Amino acid sequence: MSWEESTREKMLHLKLPTDPRWVRVAEMRLEDVLTDHAYCEQKAASSCISLIVRYNDHIELVDTLTPIVAEEWGHFERVLECIRARGLTFGPVRKDEYVVQLTDFVKKGGSRTQQLIEHLLLNALIEARSCERFKLLSKHLEDKELQKFYYELMVSEAGHYVTFIELARKYQNPDLVNSRWQEWLNYEAEVMQNLDVRGDRIH
Repeated sequence: MSWEESTREKMLHLKLPTDPRWVRVAEMRLEDVLTDHAYCEQKAASSCISLIVRYNDHIELVDTLTPIVAEEWGHFERVLECIRARGLTFGPVRKDEYVVQLTDFVKKGGSRTQQLIEHLLLNALIEARSCERFKLLSKHLEDKELQKFYYELMVSEAGHYVTFIELARKYQNPDLVNSRWQEWLNYEAEVMQNLDVRGDRIH
């Protein structure tokens, strides 16, 4: 592992690594995992759009998330290209149990700012786990083109993760954000521990 990779992995602070069986199953279910990945990128773009619409008065947030929307949609288009170039089928969207369970952890009520922080941390965590999974795909897929593709996306997702965390710390006391972030990380580890190993999903 290079110094850059080691630093990036520590930066994510995930409490539980992905089960090694996941990437082996993903290799065998490439059509399914690429389809799920495409929808993940679409949902990531939609999530940023929702934050922009809801918090349009937060100028820095709008200016920061707008290019991420374009980047996530660009990733969606690139995943579609990967699917079609390999003669695979872009299948229907499927329920993302991982995201469903994370969403259940969002605190209800509170101030408008508190709700913003909750959703920024939710997005940060999804990006962190995606980054970790893309790293595994970049290292273990036999398809060299996909290896390169997922390495590029791993770097991109790491940047998005940092952006969401930094935005949260701008809009709320950093100590409070850090404390809540640890709660999110602990909860996500429990979710990962209890989810079945599904190689046909990114999460």
